Amino acid sequence: MSEQSVLVSILAAAVTAGTPILYAALGELITERAGIINLGMEGIMLVGAVSGFIAAVNTSSPWCGLLLAMLAGGLMALVHAFLTITLRANQVVSGLALTIFGTGLSGYLGKAYIGMPVPRPFQILSLEPLARIPLLGPVFFQHDILVYLSYLLVPALWVFLYRTRAGLNLRSLGENPAAADALGVNVFGLKYLYVVIGGMLAGTGGAYLSLAYAPSWLENMTAGRGWIAVALVIFALWNPLRALAGSYFFGGIDALGFRLQALGVMIPSFFLKMLPYLFTVLVLTAVLARHKNSLGAPGALGLAYDREER
Repeated sequence: MSEQSVLVSILAAAVTAGTPILYAALGELITERAGIINLGMEGIMLVGAVSGFIAAVNTSSPWCGLLLAMLAGGLMALVHAFLTITLRANQVVSGLALTIFGTGLSGYLGKAYIGMPVPRPFQILSLEPLARIPLLGPVFFQHDILVYLSYLLVPALWVFLYRTRAGLNLRSLGENPAAADALGVNVFGLKYLYVVIGGMLAGTGGAYLSLAYAPSWLENMTAGRGWIAVALVIFALWNPLRALAGSYFFGGIDALGFRLQALGVMIPSFFLKMLPYLFTVLVLTAVLARHKNSLGAPGALGLAYDREER
């Protein structure tokens, strides 16, 4: 295999491996822009993965699996929204509880499906003639439809956030909900809406794992991708375009480990498996050191809003 073929293979794998992280990161980004921290992304992705897999196996339709995964992710996030927005519970504790609950629930629901293949996973669709562009074609235009949808979702979310009134209202929820409330913005309703949308995107990320990336179900198959997605939002400075680059970066690190093993590089496998998490820590440290005075986090992130206290 030529060096160029190896490079193209790694870059294409980076896109594929980065896509589930990207969906979850965009979900967390929207949630945090609304002022709510959701550390339950790992659990939501697991529930999305198992529910999508079960639906796809029983209906032979990956689209039914995807829809159920989005629904399951939205319901999980709704619980988080109720606890943190209505009951004003601690957002960190609620998110951690959601991850523990999702891990246990997915293991229980998926026990009878371990080792079972998906009848009809999402297939590779080459976008001709774009797929024939040297280097870029094989890297970006020979994937399944969920990857192509993520290409559209990222710029659409950027335009929504920075070029529309609805996006301005969303950002105001995370920056100063009292001011937004005074201007007539439905703070509680919109917070609920965006937390649920964030959960639906995380569920989509989970479904991508079980219906496209590795079309099967394995317990804890997210392998920490939900935590990477949460960290990635900080690396991305709450910007969807930077989230796209970061997702492919971490996907590339993940893919590089597998390729090095396949090429027979004599590096312990446990070290290769921990590479994405090691780079997560290093990159976050670098970002926090560089932007320690102007990280750009929403001003009211993590703070419960009470109309009576404004």
